[in-house]
Amino acid sequence: MGLFGQMGDMYKLQREAKKIKAELASTHISAECNGVKVVVNGEQEVLEVEFLEGVNMEDKKKLEKFVIEALNRAIKKAQMIAAERMKAVMGGFPGLGNQ
Repeated sequence: MGLFGQMGDMYKLQREAKKIKAELASTHISAECNGVKVVVNGEQEVLEVEFLEGVNMEDKKKLEKFVIEALNRAIKKAQMIAAERMKAVMGGFPGLGNQ
């Protein structure tokens, strides 16, 4: 493939990556831990933290632990979703997605 063909492929890859990034920004992923619900987007930005009914608001240490656990779960889900979507784009580009 010539230089112009490679440049065209890079441009196409860049366009696809931007499209996926926009999709990820609008994808909401939630996770819950012991009555603490967290929502992040596909770009791993925290959008919402909610304390569901029955959560003991008096035990600060436990509450902090639950928030951290819920955030970690949501972020891991977001990472998996982003990796899956990017794999589809990178798989078509020699040397980037095919292991």
